[in-house]
Amino acid sequence: MSAGRGGSTLAAVRARGALRAVVSRGVPGLSACSARGVWSGLDTDVARAVAAAALGDGDAVEWVPADPADRLSVLAAGGAELTVANTTWTMGREAAWPVLFAAVTCYDGEGFLVRAADGITGPAGLAGREVAVQAGTTSAANLAAWYGPRGLAVRVREYPTPAAALAGYADGGCAALVLDRVALAGQRALLPVPGGHTVLAETVSREPMAAAVREDDPGWLRLCRWVVNLLLAAEHEVAQAGPGDGGRAAAALERVARAAGRHGPAAGLEPRWAARVLAAVGTYADVYERALGPTSGLDVPRGLNELWTGGGLHYPVSLY
Repeated sequence: MSAGRGGSTLAAVRARGALRAVVSRGVPGLSACSARGVWSGLDTDVARAVAAAALGDGDAVEWVPADPADRLSVLAAGGAELTVANTTWTMGREAAWPVLFAAVTCYDGEGFLVRAADGITGPAGLAGREVAVQAGTTSAANLAAWYGPRGLAVRVREYPTPAAALAGYADGGCAALVLDRVALAGQRALLPVPGGHTVLAETVSREPMAAAVREDDPGWLRLCRWVVNLLLAAEHEVAQAGPGDGGRAAAALERVARAAGRHGPAAGLEPRWAARVLAAVGTYADVYERALGPTSGLDVPRGLNELWTGGGLHYPVSLY
């Protein structure tokens, strides 16, 4: 397999034999490491999908855990080829860093985790109180944008890591933990009594979390973009095939893999690249179910992360 239009990044990944992926230091459902050293979550499965496309092996990933403030700096400095660390796609980030966002992996919004016993029913109930956020995220700016026009304010306490922010909330020092709602579900599950805490219904920001790459290699950007799109397109085709004994779904996946595979050589990939991605992680529905669905223990509704046919925002581009 030649590098072709895949670019110098693809060649470097192949020479190393592994993809280096920046992930969070531990957000259940997105990217978390087990006691046995196994990484799991939606973000990590996206990285595995890219590795399967580039190397034919979804396990050929070197994980690079980073604090929120360093998720893009590590990538920009050449310490990784991909960042998938619940990072919101913003103009400010693309303007400030030599990076580009390849594709949205999860649509989310800023939320609040509060103690059920406190009786807080909405963000306004936190006015004047201290809330925990992660440094290097969009949380502080989102809070100012929501509270300011209403003549309200909260006292923001920043913590360097997800674990530190959760501890700052859990020890009673902060009245709420502020984070993307999908991530909050995972953080809530880490508390000693998860049922004593609730995520407020209101969302106060738009947080399209996306995979990021360096801006100097359009071929690598293209590869990562189409890997994510493949996962969504595969889910769509399976859904369109309708219910059956599994044969229809298998046939739909094979059609998707063949359609995407035809374009592989032009992108520096072999014709079976898409089949290997789907074998490694499945469709986007499979990834979401495994990471955030009922069987994960988090049971985060798809919501905006449904396909557009189900009322969500994910709209796969044609592979033909």
